[in-house]
Order: sequence, then structure tokens, then C-alpha cells
Amino acid sequence: MVARRRKCAARDPEDRIPSPLGYAAIPIKFSEKQQASHYLYVRAHGVRQGTKSTWPQKRTLFVLNVPPYCTEESLSRLLSTCGLVQSVELQEKPDLAESPKESRSKFFHPKPVPVAYVVFQKPSGVSAALALKGPLLVSTESHPVKSGIHKWISDYADSVPDPEALRVEVDTFMEAYDQKIAEEEAKAKEEEGVPDEEGWVKVTRRGRRPVLPRTEAASLRVLERERRKRSRKELLNFYAWQHRESKMEHLAQLRKKFEEDKQRIELLRAQRKFRPY
Repeated sequence: MVARRRKCAARDPEDRIPSPLGYAAIPIKFSEKQQASHYLYVRAHGVRQGTKSTWPQKRTLFVLNVPPYCTEESLSRLLSTCGLVQSVELQEKPDLAESPKESRSKFFHPKPVPVAYVVFQKPSGVSAALALKGPLLVSTESHPVKSGIHKWISDYADSVPDPEALRVEVDTFMEAYDQKIAEEEAKAKEEEGVPDEEGWVKVTRRGRRPVLPRTEAASLRVLERERRKRSRKELLNFYAWQHRESKMEHLAQLRKKFEEDKQRIELLRAQRKFRPY
């Protein structure tokens, strides 16, 4: 029993790396000075049969637990020993199998966290990555990687967009959006009054006149209407003393009207024009 325990203790600790079911663990270190290892959990990317995928089958490696200091460039360099890497993409969460692939904006996209897709040029690269042993070094003398305050400064500098590049991207997006809206309107106009396969006719409602841009005078009128609406909604006679005063004013108005009616009746009697019926 003692000999068996000694034999187990003499095993390589890398052979007992805990990893999720179906994943292989690749130990990495930030630099040679680091003693503890960080583990990348990898498996071959695959989807159910008959389901479309945005990533090429048998050539894509799915990577979990990517550390924040590991970039797409460093991941490509670490896995380049397994074969030629075609592309590396970090994402916030795994892709749905049937979700369409959309173009990512470098200005309007959240910062990705630890999920990566690595595409090799050959399927043998995935097999070699699953059998890869470490630890691998992320930052070396020939390929230094920024960390700590230097990385924060670099991230802040990269977060400030170039105004010209931002304008070009926004203009391109708006042109594509306007073209899409125009195509949808033209398609709706062509299909207007045309029955579908079941004989139903889709009825759409359009305004009589297009919406005009709001001028300053129109904006002032809208603000005035809102102010009047708010004034009508204000609470009246909220306090008890306000309620008492309003009652007294109402009684005074009733007495005044009663006296005026009495004087009018006396005047009509004097003129003999009083006709009570």
C-alpha cells in the first residue's frame, strides 16, 4: 500500500489535470517566472448532423477559459506548432449553430471574454492541438505581451476611435440600411394586392403624408402642449386648508348669484314683465 502511494505521488502532475468532460486541458503560463499554470480547455468544434455551422467542420478548435491577457495573436502563435492557423476569433459567448454570421464592428462591439474559435488550414491541426502538452509561454522575449497597467493604458488608447474611420463605418452602415429599407418598400409595393398561396391578401396601412422633420417652431408648440397637459394634471385642493377655502369661495359665489337673481326679479316685477310661467 505504501509503495502504491509513493508510485502515485511520483506521477507527473500534468497527467492529472482536471478538465470538463469531453475537453482536453492545455497548460499555459504568462512567462517563465510564473509558477502556477492556467489551463485552456479545448475540443473539436462540432454540431449536430444536418445543422448548419458558421465554422468549418473538422478544422475548427473550440477553446474555453481564455485568460484576459491572451489575445488572438498570442493564441495563434501558441497553437501554430500544431499546424498552420487560418484564423482566430475571440467572442463573448459560443455561437449558436444556426445563427447567421454577422460582420463585427471594432467600434460598436463588446469586448470579448474567454471563448475562442481557432480555424486550422488542415484537420490535422485540431488533432495535434488536442494532444498538445505544456506548459506554453504566452509572453516571451521575442513576443512580449503587455499586462497590468501597461495593458490598461494600451486598451484605453485603443478604445479612443479614429474619427475618420468611425465616420466611414457609420456612413457605410447607413448606406446599407437605407438600401435595405428601399428594397423592403419596393418588395411590399410589388406584393400589395397580390394574393398569397392560400388566397389571402395582405393589407397594409400607410400614412397620407410622410413625416416631416420637426422645426424649432413645431418643437416649441409641442412643448407648450405638454406644459398645458401637465398643468391640467396638477393636484387641486390637495391640502385641507385649500379644500376649506375652495368651499368658502364656492358658497360666496352662490350667495352673490342669489342676490343678483333677486335684484333681477324685483326689477322685472317693477316693469310688469314678470312671467313666472
